[in-house]
Amino acid sequence: MSAPDLHATVAVYRVKSDAASIEARAQGIAIEQSIEMPLEAVRDETVRRDIVARVGAIRDLGEGRFEVEIGLSHLTFSNDAGQLLNMLYGNSSLQDDVELLDFRLDPELLGGYPGRGQGIAGLRARAGAFNRALACVAIKPQGLPPAGLAKLVEAFALGGVDYIKDDHGIADGSFNERVSACAQAALRAADRTGRLTHYVPNLSGSFPVMRDQIARLRDAGLRAAMVAPVIAGLSNAQALAQENPDLAFFAHPTMGGAARIAPPALMKLFRLVGADAAIFPHFGGRFGYSLETCRAIAEALRGPWPHNFSDAIPTPAGGMTPARVQEMLDFYGRDTMLLVGGVLLRAPPERLTAEAAAFVRAVAEYGAAQ
Repeated sequence: MSAPDLHATVAVYRVKSDAASIEARAQGIAIEQSIEMPLEAVRDETVRRDIVARVGAIRDLGEGRFEVEIGLSHLTFSNDAGQLLNMLYGNSSLQDDVELLDFRLDPELLGGYPGRGQGIAGLRARAGAFNRALACVAIKPQGLPPAGLAKLVEAFALGGVDYIKDDHGIADGSFNERVSACAQAALRAADRTGRLTHYVPNLSGSFPVMRDQIARLRDAGLRAAMVAPVIAGLSNAQALAQENPDLAFFAHPTMGGAARIAPPALMKLFRLVGADAAIFPHFGGRFGYSLETCRAIAEALRGPWPHNFSDAIPTPAGGMTPARVQEMLDFYGRDTMLLVGGVLLRAPPERLTAEAAAFVRAVAEYGAAQ
């Protein structure tokens, strides 16, 4: 029986370099991402064998760019997502010639992460929507009192939206009041429609604060929450999902562009720490993602992983409109949650429910036509 490969986790980087220097540059990244000291100063053979990262394939991408694979020892990060990111890209993120392009986690380590969550099937089951894409709306702006946010929740829920999430900027001290008001608004709408829309409050603050917020949303009968893993910390997002396997978690991408991490790799990290839905900007909105990037994100969220690891539903957003429903679903398919926000809020209050219903109808009619 062969010994396990300690370096089966692979980080993939895009590196700016000339051909004559790339091998030395790759070795420098391997050292930086493992022992962070001169290799000749390491006299312990166990450290050299089991800890020092290993340079793998190097591919010339042209125009002075290379793709470099580095094998990382799982002894340096184990099952902690924050430390995994540290080993994937910690010090190298400070070097402007290196971008984290992708990573391949040793399949034997996946069992230590909370990725067996609700997934696409679980989100569909909660919404009672099995044969169409899901519809999501964001409530905003921050600064609106809880009662005002609750009115938005009720109007959109009456329109048949599946999930209604907080804007990620809503993180004031009125969490308990907001959650109670919005949860009750969703229930009032359900009494009239016979179908419950799920309100998804935004978690923020330190880990103890977020843990208390989860207790409060549970008291209100809610079963989903949103977290920003880059702000909260991957380790904290991982712990929240592990402690609450019955909740659905939405991951918000705020601050995701602060380091040179390719968006699909970041979404893989979100999926790893338990995201059931991952929000990202779609092509042609307020942000500059290309169609190629969006396609790679969807694959990172829905592609097969070992050990029955749950998928996550791609949730394209960022200035999307109901007029783009067919275009987006042609691109992503039905295993998608479409998220709109500001465009619906342009409507006068008396039109919010009708506008939400038209959005949901466009999503449902696409599903029925397939």
